[in-house]
Amino acid sequence: QVRLEDSGGGLVQPGGSLKLSCAANHRSIVPLYTMTWYRRAPGKQRELVASLFSNDTTTYADSVKGRFSISRDNAKNSVYLQMNNLEPEDTAVYYCNARRTWTGTTNDYWGQGTQVTVSS
Repeated sequence: QVRLEDSGGGLVQPGGSLKLSCAANHRSIVPLYTMTWYRRAPGKQRELVASLFSNDTTTYADSVKGRFSISRDNAKNSVYLQMNNLEPEDTAVYYCNARRTWTGTTNDYWGQGTQVTVSS
Protein backbone atom coordinates (compact mmCIF):
# COMPACT_ATOMS: atom_id res chain seq x y z
CA GLN A 1 0.00 0.00 0.00
CA VAL A 2 1.56 3.27 -1.15
CA ARG A 3 1.23 6.21 1.23
CA LEU A 4 2.22 9.82 0.85
CA GLU A 5 2.65 11.95 3.96
CA ASP A 6 2.40 15.72 3.58
CA SER A 7 3.92 18.03 6.16
CA GLY A 8 5.37 21.49 6.68
CA GLY A 9 2.30 23.67 6.60
CA GLY A 10 1.58 26.39 9.11
CA LEU A 11 0.79 30.02 9.73
CA VAL A 12 3.10 32.56 8.13
CA GLN A 13 2.99 36.30 7.56
CA PRO A 14 2.76 37.76 4.05
CA GLY A 15 6.20 37.79 2.47
CA GLY A 16 7.32 34.81 4.52
CA SER A 17 8.43 31.35 3.44
CA LEU A 18 7.48 27.74 4.07
CA LYS A 19 8.80 24.45 2.78
CA LEU A 20 6.35 21.61 2.33
CA SER A 21 7.45 17.98 2.30
CA CYS A 22 5.88 14.87 0.82
CA ALA A 23 7.34 11.56 1.91
CA ALA A 24 6.53 8.31 0.11
CA ASN A 25 6.79 4.92 1.77
CA HIS A 26 8.02 3.21 -1.43
CA ARG A 27 11.40 4.07 -2.96
CA SER A 28 10.14 3.67 -6.53
CA ILE A 29 7.54 6.43 -6.30
CA VAL A 30 9.48 9.68 -6.25
CA PRO A 31 11.97 8.95 -9.08
CA LEU A 32 9.46 7.32 -11.47
CA TYR A 33 6.17 9.12 -10.92
CA THR A 34 5.02 12.59 -11.86
CA MET A 35 4.95 14.39 -8.52
CA THR A 36 2.54 17.27 -8.22
CA TRP A 37 1.48 19.70 -5.54
CA TYR A 38 -2.15 20.81 -5.65
CA ARG A 39 -4.01 23.19 -3.39
CA ARG A 40 -7.61 23.89 -2.51
CA ALA A 41 -8.61 27.20 -1.02
CA PRO A 42 -11.93 27.62 0.80
CA GLY A 43 -14.77 27.90 -1.69
CA LYS A 44 -12.52 27.26 -4.67
CA GLN A 45 -11.71 24.33 -6.91
CA ARG A 46 -8.53 22.34 -6.59
CA GLU A 47 -5.64 24.01 -8.39
CA LEU A 48 -2.42 22.54 -9.75
CA VAL A 49 0.49 24.39 -8.18
CA ALA A 50 3.63 22.65 -9.47
CA SER A 51 4.64 19.40 -11.14
CA LEU A 52 7.95 17.58 -11.33
CA PHE A 53 8.24 14.95 -14.03
CA SER A 54 10.47 11.90 -13.99
CA ASN A 55 12.75 13.57 -16.57
CA ASP A 56 13.27 16.48 -14.14
CA THR A 57 11.20 19.00 -16.08
CA THR A 58 8.88 21.20 -14.04
CA THR A 59 5.73 23.22 -14.56
CA TYR A 60 4.17 25.88 -12.35
CA ALA A 61 0.89 27.70 -12.10
CA ASP A 62 1.27 31.27 -13.33
CA SER A 63 0.29 32.56 -9.91
CA VAL A 64 3.33 30.97 -8.23
CA LYS A 65 6.02 31.27 -10.91
CA GLY A 66 9.14 32.87 -9.53
CA ARG A 67 8.01 32.31 -5.94
CA PHE A 68 7.62 28.54 -5.56
CA SER A 69 10.05 25.76 -6.41
CA ILE A 70 9.44 22.01 -6.56
CA SER A 71 12.27 19.55 -6.01
CA ARG A 72 12.90 15.98 -4.93
CA ASP A 73 15.38 13.88 -3.01
CA ASN A 74 15.28 10.32 -4.29
CA ALA A 75 17.42 9.05 -1.42
CA LYS A 76 14.79 10.31 1.04
CA ASN A 77 11.80 9.29 -1.12
CA SER A 78 10.59 12.85 -0.78
CA VAL A 79 9.35 15.79 -2.79
CA TYR A 80 9.41 19.36 -1.59
CA LEU A 81 7.69 22.64 -2.35
CA GLN A 82 9.67 25.70 -1.35
CA MET A 83 7.30 28.65 -1.09
CA ASN A 84 8.74 32.15 -0.88
CA ASN A 85 7.18 35.60 -0.77
CA LEU A 86 3.89 34.08 0.32
CA GLU A 87 0.67 35.99 -0.24
CA PRO A 88 -2.70 35.72 1.51
CA GLU A 89 -4.05 34.25 -1.74
CA ASP A 90 -1.75 31.25 -1.19
CA THR A 91 -3.82 30.20 1.82
CA ALA A 92 -5.11 26.69 1.13
CA VAL A 93 -4.75 23.04 1.96
CA TYR A 94 -1.84 21.69 -0.07
CA TYR A 95 -1.86 18.10 -1.29
CA CYS A 96 0.91 15.98 -2.75
CA ASN A 97 0.05 13.68 -5.66
CA ALA A 98 2.00 10.90 -7.35
CA ARG A 99 0.79 9.71 -10.73
CA ARG A 100 2.10 7.30 -13.32
CA THR A 101 0.60 5.60 -16.35
CA TRP A 102 2.36 2.37 -17.27
CA THR A 103 1.20 -0.28 -19.77
CA GLY A 104 -2.27 1.22 -19.85
CA THR A 105 -2.70 1.36 -16.06
CA THR A 106 -2.71 4.60 -14.10
CA ASN A 107 -1.61 4.65 -10.49
CA ASP A 108 -2.65 7.74 -8.58
CA TYR A 109 -1.80 8.44 -4.93
CA TRP A 110 -2.58 11.38 -2.63
CA GLY A 111 -1.26 12.75 0.59
CA GLN A 112 -3.59 13.78 3.37
CA GLY A 113 -2.94 17.50 2.90
CA THR A 114 -1.26 20.18 4.95
CA GLN A 115 -2.78 23.58 5.79
CA VAL A 116 -0.97 26.74 4.77
CA THR A 117 -2.32 30.01 6.15
CA VAL A 118 -0.81 33.34 5.11
CA SER A 119 -2.03 36.12 7.34
CA SER A 120 -0.76 39.06 9.33
